[in-house]
Amino acid sequence: MLNRFWPNARRDFDSLTEQEMLALAISSEEDDARIYLAYADGLRENYPASARIFEDMAVEEHGHRDRLIAMHKKRFGDTIPLIRREHVKGYYERKPDWLVRPLGIEKVRGMASEMEGQAHRFYLRAAQRTQDADTRQLLGELAIAESGHQTTAQQLEAKHAPEDVQEEEEAAERKQFILTYVQPGLAGLMDGSVSTLAPIFAVAFATHDTWTTFLVGLAASIGAGISMGFTEVASDDGVISGRGSPIKRGLATGIMTTIGGLGHALPYLIPHFWTATIIAFILVGIELLAITWIQNKFMETPWSRAIFQVMLGGILVFAAGMLIGNA
Repeated sequence: MLNRFWPNARRDFDSLTEQEMLALAISSEEDDARIYLAYADGLRENYPASARIFEDMAVEEHGHRDRLIAMHKKRFGDTIPLIRREHVKGYYERKPDWLVRPLGIEKVRGMASEMEGQAHRFYLRAAQRTQDADTRQLLGELAIAESGHQTTAQQLEAKHAPEDVQEEEEAAERKQFILTYVQPGLAGLMDGSVSTLAPIFAVAFATHDTWTTFLVGLAASIGAGISMGFTEVASDDGVISGRGSPIKRGLATGIMTTIGGLGHALPYLIPHFWTATIIAFILVGIELLAITWIQNKFMETPWSRAIFQVMLGGILVFAAGMLIGNA
């Protein structure tokens, strides 16, 4: 009755008939098979061995669907009611494919594990509600199959992605993360932290006006962020270089550039000049240490060289700003 007045109302799971539960299970297995194939498609270019794992898991889901259809034909005939997970209140959901990209190895494995757990719980609950012995047995077997998917996935990994292949794929994933996010972000942080030192401290020592210094720092930081972001987007579409989406790289560069500049501009919201300047000095040191740490952790730059490069550049730019400001 409610559906007549509220067409988008969801059904309670306990209100489903046994035929509707079978229909829901069939559509869910079809959806999960498509999701695994989408995962395989998203991984195929960079991680072909893991892609084959998800292709085999999709084949297994199709097998579950075929068993469910055979049971439906035996009990209810050839016409399967149209009922999907979004029609049932409290039923587990699946994220659209575009919301889970880019497909990293660990991310996909985690989502597949979550899918298996949800399907396992559904089959257990559905088996408890059915009165037909054959249907109850089938649903129980599928619950066991879903709970055993982790073992199946491990077997498939041993078949398609032995340990040496997995290590290669994980190394490739880390490299792609560095190329798409770390390198552009690091370039932006360095530019924002170092290049804005001169104008901010030049204005600070020339005027001793904290509000004016803050406005100059804010303008320099945002302007540099926009400029660096668009430069990164326009410089490389990522197709030949393999550095990934230019939009993602541009956002990483632009945001980190702005953050780097604002780090030592925000203290000038404090009205007392020397208090603001001392805090700005401290924050500059923290920014430069952060840049050094990122270079060492992700770019494998030795500590000594990273410290020398970053500190020398920061000191030179800072000195230029002070000299110009006191001229």
